[in-house]
Amino acid sequence: MPGEVLLGTEPVPLNPGRPVTTLRVLNTGDRPVQVGSHLHFPAANDALDFDRAAAWGKRLDVPAGTAVRFEPGVAREVALVPLAGARVVPGLKAGRGGTLDDFAGPHTAAPAGDPAAASAPEVSS
Repeated sequence: MPGEVLLGTEPVPLNPGRPVTTLRVLNTGDRPVQVGSHLHFPAANDALDFDRAAAWGKRLDVPAGTAVRFEPGVAREVALVPLAGARVVPGLKAGRGGTLDDFAGPHTAAPAGDPAAASAPEVSS
C-alpha cells in the first residue's frame, strides 16, 4: 500500500560496528552545558573537563538530533564513536578543525593550537 510504514519489532542499534570510547566528563562551570549529537566532542564547551585528546575525532553515541546535558558540578560518563565520512571538521573553535586523521589519538601530538595538546603525551621517536 503506498505510504505504508512497516515497523520492526527489534530495537535499531546505534552506530553498529563502530568502536565506542567511554569518557568521564565533569561540568566545572556554574551553568548547564548541552552538547549535540554530531559536535566534534573536543570542541565542546571549555567548562567541560575531560580527556580531549582521547575524544579527538569522535562524537556522542546518541541518536541524531539529540543532545546530552551536563549539570554544573556533576560528573557523568559518555560514550563516543568516531566521526565518519570524509572526517573533516570545519573550525568551530580556533585550532580544533581540519582533517581529523592528522591526529590519531592520545598517543600522538595534537594539532597546533588545540587544547588537547596540553593533555596529550609527547611522542618520542
